[in-house]
Amino acid sequence: MRTMTVTHLSRQVVHAAQPLRLALLSFLAALLAVFLTIPASAAKIDDQFRAWLQSDLWPDAKAKGISKRTFDAAFNGIKPNLDLPDLVLPGEKPKTPQKQHQAEFGSPGAYFAEKTVRAVTSGGRTREAANARTLAAVEKRYGVPGEILLAIWGRETGFGAAKMPYDAFEVLGTKAFMSTKKDFFRTELLAALEIVERGLAPVGAMKSSWAGALGQPQFMPTSFLKHAVDFDGDGRVDIWNSTPDVLASIANYLVHYGWVRGRGWGFEVTVPQSVSCSLEGPDQGKKISQWAAMGIKRVGGKAFPASELRTEGFLLMPAGRSGPAFIATPNFYVLKEYNTSDLYALFIGHGADRIAHGDQNFSGNWGPVGDLHRSDIAALQRTLEAKGYDVGSADGLPGFKTRRSIGRWQEKNGQAATCFPDAGLVAALK
Repeated sequence: MRTMTVTHLSRQVVHAAQPLRLALLSFLAALLAVFLTIPASAAKIDDQFRAWLQSDLWPDAKAKGISKRTFDAAFNGIKPNLDLPDLVLPGEKPKTPQKQHQAEFGSPGAYFAEKTVRAVTSGGRTREAANARTLAAVEKRYGVPGEILLAIWGRETGFGAAKMPYDAFEVLGTKAFMSTKKDFFRTELLAALEIVERGLAPVGAMKSSWAGALGQPQFMPTSFLKHAVDFDGDGRVDIWNSTPDVLASIANYLVHYGWVRGRGWGFEVTVPQSVSCSLEGPDQGKKISQWAAMGIKRVGGKAFPASELRTEGFLLMPAGRSGPAFIATPNFYVLKEYNTSDLYALFIGHGADRIAHGDQNFSGNWGPVGDLHRSDIAALQRTLEAKGYDVGSADGLPGFKTRRSIGRWQEKNGQAATCFPDAGLVAALK
């Protein structure tokens, strides 16, 4: 009897456990499916990438004189890096990123944090003394002041201390295959192959930033081919290890884009309310004497140099009415060719001034700007475009065309022009 009871209870336990066991098995199967799907998807992209290399990129590279040996060495073991920003996976459509990955287009206050600026300026003064002869020789040949070169060198790679963690062919290959700017990165990828083919650098030395920039000056491969120079006279261009080559290459780059010998980059100013912030931009220049006649003054009671009054200057307000204002010279826009950001060019100009004249910050303060998502700014830009305003591009980056278009819309609608996007403006323009 006891045996029968135990047997009966055992059967009940077994029957009760079956649903639980089935549920557990279903969960494990689903979990396994997830783990199997992820590698399979990545493997599929890897296969597409390898096919693209051989059927699409290789014929183009071959036509440009790249050997199969160089091509194979460059892409040996290379797979797409799916962690890079601004990618468009096969079969998907481009989207404006919600977040801003580049500091140059984020909050001005954070970009000009004293710790960041001082690292460049103090390091620049140290290296100014250590490289005085080289800097003098470079300035004599190219006309670019040493402090400008030092500021760029310091900002780009911490005077060569920053490590480049990426393989240039991985970065450029990934972005040429599936980024939002495929054509741009394809050109850079072919230029990187040319660098190796010509013996200017071995494959193993082609380490880069997440954007594919090379060496201490952070040149894209096409810029390396066009602007890198051998200034130390050793018969080879070396922007990885030679300080003279690094400094002269930066100067050569700036001269190519029109650096004006003998002029600075600009002046911090105060802009009265009677002068609209919508007058900003390199296509709305006036003689500096005209800006002065409108009530714009240099900060600190300084006068504009007499030699500058007859020359053209441009109103620059990177944060609209919520930050410092400047009258920029054409050299400011040459600096912007190095990195297409107003904040970057301003950082270089400001850093150079501090290297040359001592650490003194801007007179104006950066207000609470830069907290919007990039996707919100892009939506605002598209609305302004629909109303007939020229914002440059609805890319979520508040450049001068977007800033002044905001100011013009505000003025047209009876508002005080601030010339910078904010949450209220995004809501009003939805």
